[in-house]
Amino acid sequence: MRMGDPKKCKGNNYNTLGQMFAASVTVALLTFSPFAIDPLLVQATGGFEDEEENRNIENSIINGNELPSSTTTLPTQSSPQQKLDTDTLNSDTGTNNANPFAQPSLQEQELESELEGTTPTTTTAACGQVASGLVELTADLNCSGDGIIISNPNTVVNLNGYSITGPGRDSSKVGVMVSNVDNVVVNGPGSISNFQAGVLINGADEFKIGSTILENNQIAISMTGTDNTEILQNMIKNNHLGIASHSSSGSKITSNLMNDNQLAGITFVNTENSNVDMNNIHGSQDGIFVDAQSSQNIISENNVLQNAVDINNANGLPININLNQYAENNCEISNPGGLCIGR
Repeated sequence: MRMGDPKKCKGNNYNTLGQMFAASVTVALLTFSPFAIDPLLVQATGGFEDEEENRNIENSIINGNELPSSTTTLPTQSSPQQKLDTDTLNSDTGTNNANPFAQPSLQEQELESELEGTTPTTTTAACGQVASGLVELTADLNCSGDGIIISNPNTVVNLNGYSITGPGRDSSKVGVMVSNVDNVVVNGPGSISNFQAGVLINGADEFKIGSTILENNQIAISMTGTDNTEILQNMIKNNHLGIASHSSSGSKITSNLMNDNQLAGITFVNTENSNVDMNNIHGSQDGIFVDAQSSQNIISENNVLQNAVDINNANGLPININLNQYAENNCEISNPGGLCIGR
């Protein structure tokens, strides 16, 4: 059972920035180490991808296409440069070679099964809008304040290839705010950038985001007191923190590309029973950080390279203490040692 459930304290939706700040400060303190953030500190022999492959992945997300076939092989001990296996990702649905964010399950199933066949209200998105139902972007949004604030459950936001841009990562503004409302979906392609939090999820269950670029934010995705969040096939780059999870459970973080997020790619604080698999993470202080209060998480089949510390279990705490599992991760430096393939 989770320690302390922030979801039970449902106050004003607009006080969540304070909680996000507290979470981010906690994460920063936990993940700080004396290493300088310098990719030259780590000479990862396995490498990552060349510039052309990175451009292909980014273009695929922007255009809403499947990931290039060159990224579809799981990392193995014999070949450190192998990439993701989308067949494994799609085995739960029984459909091979399918992009789950190209399927109707995110939009149509959410609208049909959750709303039980009713016709949702369609809203054209605007900066600072309090929105619900089916929210469609029809142009880029350049916001001086918050982006979109979700007011009701069962809401779907379609970015439709457009961007939501904020006033800067040092502002107090949020790109998409989801506070105490369940079953919200954000569908790419599209981008969310230049906010304190690109996406802020507080006390909300069953949130999903996919095929979206989140860049130049203080925190790309911040979640506190959430259950069953899914973060699939996004590009998360040049943020201070990539994904920050606090007092949450049941998250699935799968097949994301995380580049140059200064402090960490993924941080777990008091987070349990979550899966982190088949992600590419590099260029951070900690690639993946899990604190001492985070337990029974499964971190597997990730490429985590060229970070000061690739995988960090509570600054070296033995994994039998907090009962996290690490398997088949292609990395060079772990704390404690032995969490990488063959090392």
